[in-house]
Amino acid sequence: MYKTILVPIDVSEDDLTELVISHVNELQKISGASVHFLAVTAPISTYFRYGRTMIPTDFPDDEKQAEAMAKELKQKIKLFSIPEDKIHSYSSIGSVKDCILNTAEKINADLIILGSRRPSMSTYLLGSNAASVVRYAKTSVMIIR
Repeated sequence: MYKTILVPIDVSEDDLTELVISHVNELQKISGASVHFLAVTAPISTYFRYGRTMIPTDFPDDEKQAEAMAKELKQKIKLFSIPEDKIHSYSSIGSVKDCILNTAEKINADLIILGSRRPSMSTYLLGSNAASVVRYAKTSVMIIR
């Protein structure tokens, strides 16, 4: 069935993580797949670019932010019931869509599992990241609501 599953996790969105837990656990148990967890955030400069605001000197740089995100991701992974030898985790700085798609290709993912918010007119039935991943992925994508 599946050998490699990619599960992007937004470490700031507990509700989206909760949505995917049972699905990931069951699919991994059935298939014995390796599960690759990925946390992505935009570069710090992105948050300040449009406001023409100077970056505060005590604000974490991209590397520190990635480290903090990796720690948070490891805590989220503990919520899943997956054998340790089947778990891989990554954190990345950049475009959410691009990082997910690049990681999926790099690890040769059979399936990408994403949580998505309730649909609204502004997101055309899927969250913007989920919609972008579905649109451009070269592999199967499962959206959990």
